[in-house]
Amino acid sequence: MIFEFKYSFSQLEVSKAEVAEFMGFEPDSIPEPFSETIENVLLISAEIIEPIGGCVVFDNPEMDLKTGILRVAGKTFHPAKVVVSQIKNASSLAFFICTAGKEITEKSKELSENGDPITGYILDVIGSIAADKTAELIQKELEIKCGQSGLSISDRFSPGYCEWSVSEQKLLFDLFPPKIFGIELTESFLMKPVKSVSGIIGIGKGLMQKGYQCQWCNDTDCFVGKLKRKKKDEKKLKKTVV
Repeated sequence: MIFEFKYSFSQLEVSKAEVAEFMGFEPDSIPEPFSETIENVLLISAEIIEPIGGCVVFDNPEMDLKTGILRVAGKTFHPAKVVVSQIKNASSLAFFICTAGKEITEKSKELSENGDPITGYILDVIGSIAADKTAELIQKELEIKCGQSGLSISDRFSPGYCEWSVSEQKLLFDLFPPKIFGIELTESFLMKPVKSVSGIIGIGKGLMQKGYQCQWCNDTDCFVGKLKRKKKDEKKLKKTVV
């Protein structure tokens, strides 16, 4: 059974500060013309972003912490030890797929190709944040529903992160009907629409959400890690100046 979720852009609560931070600015000191432009682009985004997604839950997954392998629904995943270690006590696994829709990327490309690269770039940034926040809302709904049965959930983990090969998107997508929510995979296992997220969430007693922990993996391209390292470097610089 697939649980489907639809949201409005306003439910995602994408803030001007979040967009600015993603772009590399300090939220309280956004330079012009970016400050006003971000506000205007958020209004545009509300008209074209259509968050949608869903999840399917499988009970009694088999997991091997030593090899970083998990088996569910007749499929063998290799999410690596770092992921399996966080969900090893799960009695069930929720596999999810969600998207901010295709219009945000199409509009971003259109603007960038027609002389407005700044607005196009900001739309692209908002699309990335919106996709991640859609996954976050699904995670929260799952947490509430599981809590009613005395269960808790883990953080969410996605192929392509935490040393989990992006090629295993194919296995994950095989658990859903083709082109569900308008999402499909390219030959290189990337999702279309681009602003989409997939992954797994552990369900069981005693599981915890620890948030993104950069020490878990060696992914130097992760945007969350980049933001954390940037803030850390800025703090060091301020201390040096003082």
